[in-house]
Amino acid sequence: MVIEDFNRSLDRWIKELGDNTFAHVCAKPSSNSWSLGQVCMHLIEATYHYLEEIKICLSTHDHVMEEMSTNAKTMFLNNEFPDELIEGPPTNANTPQPNSKEELINGLKKLKEEINVVAIQIVTNPNKGKTKHPGLNYFNAGEWLQFAEMHFRHHFRQKKRITEFLNSLR
Repeated sequence: MVIEDFNRSLDRWIKELGDNTFAHVCAKPSSNSWSLGQVCMHLIEATYHYLEEIKICLSTHDHVMEEMSTNAKTMFLNNEFPDELIEGPPTNANTPQPNSKEELINGLKKLKEEINVVAIQIVTNPNKGKTKHPGLNYFNAGEWLQFAEMHFRHHFRQKKRITEFLNSLR
C-alpha cells in the first residue's frame, strides 16, 4: 500500500539524518549542489504542496475526467521517477540550509502524521476530483500521495551521492 511505502521512505530519511552530525547534514559536495539538509528541506516543502493538492482533490469533483500525461503514466506504472537528474524549478536554487537536525526530523515527523491522516480519507473517498501538476497534467488524491512517495525515493539517489561525498570527509 502506498502509505506504508511513504512511511518507510520517510523513516529512512529520519534515520539518515540521525546518523549524521549537523555539520555533515549541511555539507555540500559542490557549490552548485544541495546538502543533505537542503534535500530534506526541499522534500518537506514539496510534500506539503502535494498534501494541499490531496486536500483539494478530496474536497471537489473538478477535473475528474482529465488524465495525466503519457510520461506520468509511465512513471506511475513503474512506480518511480526516471533514473536521471531532473532539473526542478528555478526556486529550487533558493532552498535554505536547515537551522538544526531537529528542525528537519521534527518537520519530517509532522509531515508523516499529516499525510497519514489524509491517507485514511483517500481510502474512503478514492474517486474525488483531480488537480493539475505543472508538467504531468492531472492527478487524483491517491496519485498525489504516490507521487510524493516516488519523489522521496527519487531523492535517495541524490542522497547516495551526498553520502559518498560525506564518507570521503570522514
